[in-house]
Amino acid sequence: MHFVPPRPSMQAAREEAEQVMFGALDNLFANTNVKPKDIGILVVGNIRSYNLGGMGCSAGVISVGLAKDLLQVHRNTYAVVVSTENITQNWYFGNKKSMLIPNCLFRVGGAAVLLSNKSKDRRRSKYKLVHVVRTHKGADDKAFKCVYQEQDDAGKTGVSLSKDLMAIAGEALKTNITTLGPLVLPISEQLLFFVTLIAKKTLFSGKKVKPYIPDFKLAFEHFCIHELEKNLQLLPEHVEASRMTLHRFGNTSSSSIWYELAYVEAKGRMRKGNRVWQIAFGSGFKCNSAVWEAIRNVKPSVTNPWDDCIDRYPVQSVFDMSSSGGKE
Repeated sequence: MHFVPPRPSMQAAREEAEQVMFGALDNLFANTNVKPKDIGILVVGNIRSYNLGGMGCSAGVISVGLAKDLLQVHRNTYAVVVSTENITQNWYFGNKKSMLIPNCLFRVGGAAVLLSNKSKDRRRSKYKLVHVVRTHKGADDKAFKCVYQEQDDAGKTGVSLSKDLMAIAGEALKTNITTLGPLVLPISEQLLFFVTLIAKKTLFSGKKVKPYIPDFKLAFEHFCIHELEKNLQLLPEHVEASRMTLHRFGNTSSSSIWYELAYVEAKGRMRKGNRVWQIAFGSGFKCNSAVWEAIRNVKPSVTNPWDDCIDRYPVQSVFDMSSSGGKE
């Protein structure tokens, strides 16, 4: 979107995609010393072969899950996951408020990730993929249409965001962590959750009982999530990477979680054994989680996207001001 007025043509969309895809892949191969000819699996959002079209902002985690499954079948193989956001042909030119929000929120972005099941790569790898948990709420019409591409009354095509979006995202997250919790939480937290659930269904049946929210801070050191920190009782420092990514790069869709991870690395906070929880929400409605464990102390790569500005972050954002009543 470098033209005024914008030119939503196929050529412009292709040029936009090439800018982020080629740059991300060039940096990936340079940082890992892997040759393109050695790649055995390639996962790209909207590639017909793997039916990842329409996965929205959660495509990054879905792609990682697909690559993980493929690597379990194909031995001694590299897999590349490319996550991008292309806005050229998704710009809305109408006046409907619910369809104008994506224009303000989404920006161009891209990331490339290399996964390997080769034993020789363990020493130089940054992370080990521990879990991928996927949740899909598409069976519910309200959830399916809360992020929906359609035409307005004037025939202008755009993506409409429902006022119920945050509530639906919260429900999807609740379903997702119900599956993820037993895999990552300590036994003490699992027992508290189980006892509360039993009490709610037996002793206090028919009464409103506040559900117990497990303390996921006991399971993870780093979180790549935005907006729903209150649902998880997280503190501002736990979602700093997500908020600063939105401030600096906007919402880059499925690549956002990688910008957030790069922020943690650029700050020098990733230590050996640290666990990272990436949470991605997408149209459909979907909530997907990926859990990583740092194999070593991780230093920022030479081409880290935060290199030229990390010293200026974190900054006071509108999110912090609203939560503190606007006071410094």
